[in-house]
Amino acid sequence: MGVLDLFRLDGKVALVTGCRRGIGMAMAEALAEAGADIIGVSRSLEAAGSLIEERVKAQGRKFHGYACNFADRNSVRQFLEKVNSEHPVIDILVNNAGTILRKPAAEHPDEYWDEVMETNLNSQWMISREIGKRMVERGSGKIIFTASLLTFQGGITVPGYAASKGAIGQLTKALANEWSAKNVQVNAIAPGYIATDNTTALRQDPVRNPSILSRIPAGRWGEPDDFKGTVVYLASKASDYVTGSIVVVDGGWMGR
Repeated sequence: MGVLDLFRLDGKVALVTGCRRGIGMAMAEALAEAGADIIGVSRSLEAAGSLIEERVKAQGRKFHGYACNFADRNSVRQFLEKVNSEHPVIDILVNNAGTILRKPAAEHPDEYWDEVMETNLNSQWMISREIGKRMVERGSGKIIFTASLLTFQGGITVPGYAASKGAIGQLTKALANEWSAKNVQVNAIAPGYIATDNTTALRQDPVRNPSILSRIPAGRWGEPDDFKGTVVYLASKASDYVTGSIVVVDGGWMGR
């Protein structure tokens, strides 16, 4: 097998949450380009005719779309029952769905905390457990979480988000410790400051935006396409001896 063949995903099936836009869309498109068929799920994903469906099919791959409210455990359970019935073999799981709600800690309401925790942590745990157990039974699989710089740092006015992403880092390691011997690799990607809908408020802030840019050695906000290579690597045979790792894609922020 040539080195480039290690990155091929022909014949694989990848489930990508939060794929309707931004980083998730770029990841799903990249996995399709590498050869995988895609199961896409987002809170408001169209049953047919979505942009991500068009992009995946343009790569000659199959696309199956689902809608799921990740903040509602019953919705997550119903999705899991349906997807496991219709797709008994899922080779790659990308837990990318997430949300962020901003308010200073002293004013941060329980409703914000609960929605962020359900979406960013609890639903990802449930999906990983149910998809992961089948990977363990087959003796093969790849699970990739979307972590954050706030897996390592505290952030400002986003206590729920920081707590959820810190927990994602630990969940990545916990699952890797249990499942690596079963040939299931579990890793995470930690995005830096990326130009997506979640960062619109920061990029429009006349104080925070230049402050952030001044610390990024690359001198720019990241783009969703910056994650294509990393997700294909972690989903492929090229990373078979990589597990429990959090790969930072941040333009150098954490090294500053």
